[in-house]
Amino acid sequence: MVVGIYRKRRLSLAKIGLVSKIYEATIAIDSGRKGFAIRGKADEGRISYEKGIAKAMSAFKEAQTTADAQTLLLVEYTFISQDFQFCDKSDKDAINSLTKAIKRFDDAFLALKTVEDPNYKISDNLFPHDKDYRINDFPKDAFHIAFDSHKTRIKNMLRYPGIDIIEKNLLKQRLANLKIAHTAYVELQKKAMSN
Repeated sequence: MVVGIYRKRRLSLAKIGLVSKIYEATIAIDSGRKGFAIRGKADEGRISYEKGIAKAMSAFKEAQTTADAQTLLLVEYTFISQDFQFCDKSDKDAINSLTKAIKRFDDAFLALKTVEDPNYKISDNLFPHDKDYRINDFPKDAFHIAFDSHKTRIKNMLRYPGIDIIEKNLLKQRLANLKIAHTAYVELQKKAMSN
């Protein structure tokens, strides 16, 4: 879906580089996790896992500095898409959760594209004006819904016992990025509504 939405737009080299870093990081993390379970490969697995976490942390921090909703969305989307690819197909709970997250992020990309449309202002009439359907007086659209549910998912993961501290730090960084993306998106809505 991401490719379809942005096919006509050229992603900057910086965004492509971030996506590439996330791919490399998730491959190393997955390889490391699998290495933990193989006798005699635990040390190699740990090294791969730590390198992957470090690379992912670097990419998420770099994305954070942009404070750009599209960049932050793209990096998180890439990470969860890779999680989905590496997820054990027998883990139905994880598959269902990640499938739902990916679909919501697909919708968030559509909302991001729509907020740039000069006719976005009409969306104010499509959403109830009750506070439950508003974020800072702007419509709580697919972007907000995707990020709110994903924040909950990450907060729940932070509560899991036994998660390595370096992975918890990565989860906290991802959570911080979601907040920044949310703020950046509200600014896009504000700009669209004022035109």
